[in-house]
Amino acid sequence: CTRRCLCISIIALLALGVVGAVIGFAVTFGLPPPTPGQSVIFFCNQTGFLCDDRVTCLLASQICNRIRECVNGEDEQEKLCNDLPSNLPGYLIFRCSNPVYWIYADKKCNGANDCGDCSDEKGTCNCPPCGTQWWSCTPVFFEYCTCIPRALCGDRIQHCSDWSDEYACNR
Repeated sequence: CTRRCLCISIIALLALGVVGAVIGFAVTFGLPPPTPGQSVIFFCNQTGFLCDDRVTCLLASQICNRIRECVNGEDEQEKLCNDLPSNLPGYLIFRCSNPVYWIYADKKCNGANDCGDCSDEKGTCNCPPCGTQWWSCTPVFFEYCTCIPRALCGDRIQHCSDWSDEYACNR
C-alpha cells in the first residue's frame, strides 16, 4: 500500500472513530431534551401537542386549560398560555368566520357549534350523516348545526327552522 492508501485509511478510521464517539455519547448521556411544547400530528390527522417526555400527546384543547397533563407542566407554560390564542401555534387553533372568535383545532368538525355560527362545522368537515339518534334539519338554535337529538322531537318547542322536529320526527 502506498502513502496515499495509508492516508485514506487513517482518515476513514478517524471518521469512524468520531461517529462511534458520537453514538457512544448519545447512548451514555441520552438524546438532548426536546424544546418545550413540541408538536406532533396524530395518525388520524388531528393536531396535538407532544409533551417533553416524547410519549404523551395531548389534544389541542388540553393545552392552557389550567390542568397540567404533561409531567413537567409544559402544556401550561406562561409563555404559551399568557396571550391566547396568539402564543399558540396556528395548527392548534381554528379561527371562526367571525375573526373575534377562535376554538381549539380538535373542536372543529365535532358536530357541535363551538363557534356560534357553525363555521367550525362547514367546509372541509365532511360530516357524516345524522345517526339514528339524531334528526337532520336546519336548527334554529346554534347549539347544533345540521342535526338535533331525537329526544328533542315532539317536545312542542321549535328546534328546526321548518318545524319538522315537531311534525315529522319521531322519538
